[in-house]
Amino acid sequence: MSGSDAAQPDAAQPGAAPLRGQPAERIAVTFARVLRGAGLATPIGNVLTYVDALGRVGLDDATAVYWAGRTTLVFAPEDIPLYDRAFRVFWGRISPGDLPPEPEVQRITLALDDEDAASDTPDDAERTADRDPTLVLRFSAAEVLRQKDFATYDDIELRQSQQLMEQLRFAGPPRRSFRNRPARNGSRPDIRRTMRESLRAGGEPIRRAWQEPGQRLRRLVLLLDISGSMEPYSRAMLRFVQAAVAGRQRVEAFALGTRLTRITKELDSRDPDRALGRAADRVQDWSGGTRLGECLRDFNDEWGARGMARGAIVVILSDGWDRGDPALLGEQMQRLHRITRELVWVNPLKVTPGYAPLARGMAAALPYVDHFVEGHSLAAMEELAAVIAGTTSARRRDHPASPHDTRSP
Repeated sequence: MSGSDAAQPDAAQPGAAPLRGQPAERIAVTFARVLRGAGLATPIGNVLTYVDALGRVGLDDATAVYWAGRTTLVFAPEDIPLYDRAFRVFWGRISPGDLPPEPEVQRITLALDDEDAASDTPDDAERTADRDPTLVLRFSAAEVLRQKDFATYDDIELRQSQQLMEQLRFAGPPRRSFRNRPARNGSRPDIRRTMRESLRAGGEPIRRAWQEPGQRLRRLVLLLDISGSMEPYSRAMLRFVQAAVAGRQRVEAFALGTRLTRITKELDSRDPDRALGRAADRVQDWSGGTRLGECLRDFNDEWGARGMARGAIVVILSDGWDRGDPALLGEQMQRLHRITRELVWVNPLKVTPGYAPLARGMAAALPYVDHFVEGHSLAAMEELAAVIAGTTSARRRDHPASPHDTRSP
């Protein structure tokens, strides 16, 4: 900004004599001229939008005036410091501080090839330097976080991921309820409602009412492996489980380690930190061994076969490394597969190039899995939410269906 440009804003302050008592539109146009003189492109259409914004927020609230200009006159993050300096000089009533963090900007210098650099004359090199070979790339922090591997998260990113996980919907396809609901027409008369309506017509059933079977949410059961091999991923996946339990009804959560631990009650809190702390106190075998077969047997005997898993969507979050008997795991997976609506396995190692289910536990369980999905990132969790909702057709069909499959509808 030149010296003449710096002098112009001082003389153009709203409190200065030249603009004292002037209408908002003249002040806005003058400020736009100052920005142009400082090198900031301000098209006339945006200036008109700025005039309208000032008419709505007024000139008394300096913070509102600042944001009205920034949202209408600034197009690129690198122009914000220039706008801030011009604003402080022109308006003279605010020093913008504690502003929201700007989008992450990464600058990459484009180097010339050796042959081109050697053949350049001094004049060519000077012209090349004037072109400023710098490529500016802008990354959305949320988008970067979506694709980042859970194993590389720090504590701050874990807390940020919690907010994104809470935005996911964990609603599966509904199931038919035993209770009926009113319907406009149908083949099943609603006798009670028809009689109530007839009282308004002197006892004559002029209008007949109908009913139809209602619908209810399917239960969602989440089984999280908290063994030592899953430690890089279990922290983030536990936050995913907590978001699912706190975000909808009919969700059950269990921890799988050397034993089975139900943690639904501990995670059922709107405060994630409190919920995760209670779950940590409840589970006594964090980062220990894994006995998936025995844990699933306990789940089937005590919870699943008794009704919790019947017609439900069951999701197992595990890398498949198991110290127990793989034959027992396969047997219990078959039992669970027969009574569930969908049996989903989430493995964070699946994204690894060349991955094959060589672990004995994973190989024993895979024939009874309906959906085998990745679980290493937020993007993978979004895919899992789509699988739960039934909006994806990514269903495993590489194992034969059991002729004795008696799965609930």
